Amino acid sequence: MRSSVLFLHAETRARALFLGLMLLTALSAWPTLLRAQSLPDFTELVERVGPAVVNIRTLERSRQATVGGGAEIDPNVEEFFRRFGIPLPGNPGQRRGPRGGDEEPQQRGVGSGFILSADGFVMTNAHVVDGADEVLVTLTDKREFKARIVGADRRTDIAVVKLEAAGLPFVKIGDSDKLKVGEWVVAIGSPFGLESTVTAGIVSAKQRDTGDYLPFIQTDVAINPGNSGGPLLNLKGEVVGINSQIFSRSGGYMGIAFAIPIADAMRVSEQLRTSGRVIRGRIGVQIAPVTKEVAESIGLGKPAGALVQNAEAGGPADKAGVEAGDIITKVDGKVVEKSGDLPRLIGNTKPGTKTTLQIFRRGNTKDITVTVAEFEADKPVRRTSDPGTPPAPKGALGLSVTDLNDAQKREMRLRGGVRVEAVDGAAARAGLREGDVILSMDNTEITDVKQFNQLAQKAEKAKAVSVLVRRGEAVNYLVIKPGR
Repeated sequence: MRSSVLFLHAETRARALFLGLMLLTALSAWPTLLRAQSLPDFTELVERVGPAVVNIRTLERSRQATVGGGAEIDPNVEEFFRRFGIPLPGNPGQRRGPRGGDEEPQQRGVGSGFILSADGFVMTNAHVVDGADEVLVTLTDKREFKARIVGADRRTDIAVVKLEAAGLPFVKIGDSDKLKVGEWVVAIGSPFGLESTVTAGIVSAKQRDTGDYLPFIQTDVAINPGNSGGPLLNLKGEVVGINSQIFSRSGGYMGIAFAIPIADAMRVSEQLRTSGRVIRGRIGVQIAPVTKEVAESIGLGKPAGALVQNAEAGGPADKAGVEAGDIITKVDGKVVEKSGDLPRLIGNTKPGTKTTLQIFRRGNTKDITVTVAEFEADKPVRRTSDPGTPPAPKGALGLSVTDLNDAQKREMRLRGGVRVEAVDGAAARAGLREGDVILSMDNTEITDVKQFNQLAQKAEKAKAVSVLVRRGEAVNYLVIKPGR
């Protein structure tokens, strides 16, 4: 009897254990089932937004693209080569030749765009319409319009064109600042001329520095030539970006695409619609990033700000007292987290405005007031080189240096500094070269060779020595690590 009871208890326990395991298995599978059920359905979004996305074809009258034997290149392929910097096949002299004035316009490229307002303003990329003699815009209902280019800004790659029409479908603008990494996004465009193509993916990263004036949105959405200028949409169907570039080793999609944040694009488009151009501020500095190693060696703390490599002679920064080697850490109280922030902050400042720069100079911070000027075309950096002299024996830190003469100081607009005549060892590993001019060491301004050698001898046993070096017309910090 007792054995029967024990058997029943054992059977009950086994059954309970089995049921418990089944329940745990079901519960563990439940999140997966929920995730599967919550995968997005893009159909309603595409039906609603699709009619406001357009195909853009550009034409040119005076030339056509041909290959070796005279055959024309497909315009989609040509746009592919042109956009991603791949040389067109064939003889360059044969590819583009003059045509008579009575020739028919030839298709030049394809792209995408989206309608901003019912009265026909369309946004696209500047590179889509760059150099076009005619711009043709086709809607999803097959209506075609000849568009007028209102304005284009190459630096941000934004353009606005105008259709003479009314009552058009238009997109809703979203908030790109609220976009989150991992969020689902959708692209609609005309890759290789295939109109109304929909692709989807997620936001891979934000604030990617691939341009001077815009921090890009990175996605894994399939983007190809012809998608340029098309919208990037969130799940609400709002435009959060403009598909503009891809990273590729082959010229085709490789899983990394970049979109211009719509918040920045709208600021540019408003100026284009108002005046046909974008007005930007400038202060006339050449800048570089601040590395962690440099920041620690000069006492800045964390790698932040923009290192001034050169202040344009007579420019706003130069007149205000900004010097090569300064690190700009704030603009009107706004922190410059990385060097790319500076041109954006200054570029968005109205010319003529007095702006306060906080700079870090030789261990101390100070405020400098600069009057922002209007942006001009970039000036080429003039590089100079001094005639070499026979190398002297290497001194402290693996450097042999000489004083600058008065003529050299006047030419380079310097008060002091020493010229590197020979270099090896730790200094060579740090990147110094013959002809470099050392302006400061460990935040101490260099006046002559005697002072430099005294500082260098003291620093030989230190872990690291930071030197501010001028090369040509640019300056940068280098960190010498003795004994390594």
